[in-house]
Amino acid sequence: MFTILEKRELSPGVFYMKLTAPEIARNRKAGQFIIVQVDDNYGERVPLTIADAHADEGWIALVFQAVGATTYALSQKKAGDVLPVLLGPLGNPSAIRTYDKPVVVVGGGFGVAPCYPIVQALKAAGNKVIMIIGARNKDLLIFVDEMKSVADEVVIMTDDGSAGRKGLVTVPLEELCTSETPPAEVIAIGPPIMMKFACKTTEQYNIPTTVSLNTIMIDGTGMCGGCRARVGGETKFVCVDGPDFDGHKVDWDNMMMRMGTFKSKEAEAFHKCKLESAC
Repeated sequence: MFTILEKRELSPGVFYMKLTAPEIARNRKAGQFIIVQVDDNYGERVPLTIADAHADEGWIALVFQAVGATTYALSQKKAGDVLPVLLGPLGNPSAIRTYDKPVVVVGGGFGVAPCYPIVQALKAAGNKVIMIIGARNKDLLIFVDEMKSVADEVVIMTDDGSAGRKGLVTVPLEELCTSETPPAEVIAIGPPIMMKFACKTTEQYNIPTTVSLNTIMIDGTGMCGGCRARVGGETKFVCVDGPDFDGHKVDWDNMMMRMGTFKSKEAEAFHKCKLESAC
């Protein structure tokens, strides 16, 4: 069993959860994820990226958005409750290299949280890191203080201008790509549409761009095939071949079409779970 040590709401519908998981904490690397099962009676398992961990203290932190029945049920748990299943760490760790030029990390929405261990690892490797954080408005910004504590520079972008600069993350990204010292690499994590246009921005300047894909996933071991994506004209399984890929090779339109397959059923299950509190 895995005990919840802390749970708090970072922004509307987005939650931070710290849990005891000593083996996972000792073995995880930046970019990896876990599969979580909320309770013994509700069997669905969902993938969540490890947003932080402490090997000596034996805990990991997850950040998730309550959008379906399972994540809503998870959001109703409180400190002291236990979860029956945490499987991980899964996926390939992010490739952390050392560069002479800056690395730009772009995070959108609650995708900012999984950027945090990657920024930590990049800094530990001796890189200069510029973090771009994007959200629709100031109330939806998360992990700003955490990023300021590790990154060399943090740029805040909001759609409505309520915090930082007004506009999309692609605006400062293009400015950095055309500067005197363009980034050696760009890493983007967040909504697929954001990652797609971040990649379109960097592609015209031939800047290597890594993305972390968040496709539909069931078992996390490559057996179900639900997480497949087209990358470089080949079928890849995100859970075992990724989650990191060359963003310039991802078939974004195909990926977004597949991710929308169960949206209506996800919303239906979410509302039923809220109404019946039966999860």
